[in-house]
Amino acid sequence: MLFGLFEKKVPVYKRKDRETWEQVCRALKEEGIRHISAGHYFSDPVSPNGIGGMLDPRDFGAKGRVDRDMYYVRVRERDREAALAAMRRHGLTSIVED
Repeated sequence: MLFGLFEKKVPVYKRKDRETWEQVCRALKEEGIRHISAGHYFSDPVSPNGIGGMLDPRDFGAKGRVDRDMYYVRVRERDREAALAAMRRHGLTSIVED
């Protein structure tokens, strides 16, 4: 059956921080929280356009390409409190930034 497929999911983490996002996903998996929706998307309000739009001068600095993705983790609404408690046990905070 398709348990959890059509249930409402709420965000427990959303931020431009890949390392913490990976820790949150690992912590929720270790704690047995299921039906997690995690991913990332491009989120740069000042992306260059036009001719040469794929060449962004900010990518050629000393540290290389800048990570402009927004990382998110969503869980079922009924699992929200358990997910937040699991994150706290692992020393992580729930951050949701827009």
